[in-house]
Amino acid sequence: MHYSYKTFAMKKIHIGLLPRIIIAIALGILFGNVLPAWAVRIFVTFNGIFSEFLNFIIPLIIVGLVTPAIADIGKGAGKMLVATALIAYGATLFSGFLSYFTGVTVFPHLITAGVPLEEVSEAHGILPYFSVSIPPLMNVMTALILAFTLGLGLANLNTHTLKDVANDFKEIIVKTISAVILPLLPIYIFGIFLNMTHSGQVYSILMVFIKIIGVIFLMHIFLLVFQYCIAALFVRKNPFRLLWRMLPAYFTALGTQSSAATIPVTLEQSKRNGVSDDIAGFVVPLCATIHLSGSTLKIVACALALMMMQGIPYDFPLFAGFIFMLGITMVAAPGVPGGAIMASLGILSSMLGFDESAQALMIALYIAMDSFGTACNVTGDGAIALIIDKVMGKTKKHRQPTC
Repeated sequence: MHYSYKTFAMKKIHIGLLPRIIIAIALGILFGNVLPAWAVRIFVTFNGIFSEFLNFIIPLIIVGLVTPAIADIGKGAGKMLVATALIAYGATLFSGFLSYFTGVTVFPHLITAGVPLEEVSEAHGILPYFSVSIPPLMNVMTALILAFTLGLGLANLNTHTLKDVANDFKEIIVKTISAVILPLLPIYIFGIFLNMTHSGQVYSILMVFIKIIGVIFLMHIFLLVFQYCIAALFVRKNPFRLLWRMLPAYFTALGTQSSAATIPVTLEQSKRNGVSDDIAGFVVPLCATIHLSGSTLKIVACALALMMMQGIPYDFPLFAGFIFMLGITMVAAPGVPGGAIMASLGILSSMLGFDESAQALMIALYIAMDSFGTACNVTGDGAIALIIDKVMGKTKKHRQPTC
């Protein structure tokens, strides 16, 4: 069949966010060795403006995403909703603490404290051509309290007027993330790695990246096996067979990088594991929003590694508070591409003291493993569905599992 040049030209070539981030890192390393200081200064200027915009938008992201999520979760609250939310939040907390204690044990053998990231970002004293100050409308804690207050209030209102406003504001925030932040993110990360290469620190950073990614992948596998072993104790079935049946959902999430897009597959495979239709239809879509074990594991591990690199104290009380807040802050994150790391930037800054350079590296690390975190989240949803099905006393109505 003959295709003209025009036909090929009309086809839109789509490059995913992860390939763009990888290209940005590679180009930053490449050009960091050859570009003169005045050219590096252009990207230092851009990064300064972009980081100001991020600081401005982070509280709005929290209000825009968390408020309608809490309002929706609060609808028709019943025993099943409470049980699902508690188990999902408990699983998220467990993954966070698993990540912390594993990191504290393993990372000191892999990471050597080096130059603080703020010194790296300065790139031998290169300053921006100009700077623009964009003060945020509120701080992160104010945004969180406002989101919780509005969300709980909206859940108990009989009118839909204010709920429609909250949903419209959510759409604005989602559009801002997808149309502004994510397209500019590769340029921002390019500038960060350009600076690191210019200052001679990029090799040590990349080596840490590779080691961290390997450890996190192994933790993801352990977490899934553990979750299904717990579920197997409730339903008295082979945990590895249960997990095996969920592999289509795992690989679908790897390809789509979306919990929402994987819901139909997760739903069907949960039913094949013996979960009743009504329980699966309730638990799986809800957990796609509130269950973030894989994402929490990644963020905690990456944050811990970057703090070790900079020689910043990482005591348990500090991270305990961070993990508890992280599980709540990211409640609406799975519905937005890159939403989990974007929603967490606020508490990374306010609770752990991450500056814009550390935040940029967190984004790069997180996106490098985005597919695996999403796959871990949705596969774990199947384990929660099994537990809820048993706890709610529906097991007698099950159909037999199919292979």
